[in-house]
Amino acid sequence: MSRTISIGIDIGTSSVKVIAVERVLEVSFPSQPKIVGYGVSESKGIRHGYISNISEVAKSIRTAVAQCEKSSELRIKKAYLSVGGVGLSAIVGVGIVNTTKADSEITDLDVNRAIEESEKELPSAYISNRKIIHSVALEYRVDGKRVLGRPQGMKGIRLEARVLYITCQTHHLNDMLLAVEEAGISIEDVVAAPMAASLVALTKTQKIAGCVLVNIGAETTSIIVFENNIPISLEVFPIGSNDITNDIALGLQISLEEAELVKTGGAGAPTVSRKKLDGIIDARLSDIFELIDTHLKKIDRSGLLPAGIIMIGGGSTLTGIENAARTSLHLPSKCPGIKYDTTFKFITEKQAEWVVCYGLGVLGINSEDENTVDIKDGMRLIGKTRGTIWKWIKQFLP
Repeated sequence: MSRTISIGIDIGTSSVKVIAVERVLEVSFPSQPKIVGYGVSESKGIRHGYISNISEVAKSIRTAVAQCEKSSELRIKKAYLSVGGVGLSAIVGVGIVNTTKADSEITDLDVNRAIEESEKELPSAYISNRKIIHSVALEYRVDGKRVLGRPQGMKGIRLEARVLYITCQTHHLNDMLLAVEEAGISIEDVVAAPMAASLVALTKTQKIAGCVLVNIGAETTSIIVFENNIPISLEVFPIGSNDITNDIALGLQISLEEAELVKTGGAGAPTVSRKKLDGIIDARLSDIFELIDTHLKKIDRSGLLPAGIIMIGGGSTLTGIENAARTSLHLPSKCPGIKYDTTFKFITEKQAEWVVCYGLGVLGINSEDENTVDIKDGMRLIGKTRGTIWKWIKQFLP
């Protein structure tokens, strides 16, 4: 029996991670594919998610891929790639069209036209240097009245579509693709990092009730907000766990290496005042949660997400972070353990940092099935558009 293998590559500010996953049993999503290989290397040539040196990034990718090939005994030629960093953002577009049929019945053509119109209405100043990587229909209205479910088959004169567009900066995407290509890997498709993480970090119940997934990385913190099982907002802030390390180094007047050990509770950490350390960490966490709450207020969801805040990423392992989030955001808070199907102890121990990469692998496994283009109850990610981003960007490559 042939093996179904998917590769995920997550290029982060602190490290490049590669995962190989395999569908063990022929069952439908959301089965947990088994991790059969992994690789990790230090990120070089990256700052705040931006690539400053393509060759250095390509070298880091090659190192991580080589490790994954060794542990999986596979030859890696293609992969799904995550995109993150401060260049990632989202915007809502609204498109309004008149229905075309004489009896005013709404068809697929009308829906597609409304969605296309919503993209045309995006501000040129915003979209001119950006590439749309995901689009999610948030809401339809027929003659001004909100539609529950699909509008097709209903009757009306005017159809309105509100669509969430997740975008990244074109030059950043271009550089990432060049780096991966230089490393000898072809791209299956590109996925926003928060979207990939949500596939394995959130449950359907949480997404329906309403929640915010927070990924605290080394230099950035990304959030994606879900409601009614679809993403309704996404944002990335230029602040992360490295800022906490820097604060500890300054506040306690110790080296950055010592500050990192103090922060993580690693072996050999110098003895410091627990009260002073907690004060330093809490101050920076308050800054992060204030940014998140400001965004939630902007979209009218502050204190109104029943499933609360779910935190992942390296920064989510800080002691007391759940209480800090609960106090600042007035929401339920948790740092869930991700149940990976793997025999690799390293990944189990570092589970908070591997969520995005594992999500890419899970997505890739299920995208192999042409019947699962809508992977999560209508949330269209890639599916039928697999490879189109790479085909689009390749025309601009030398």
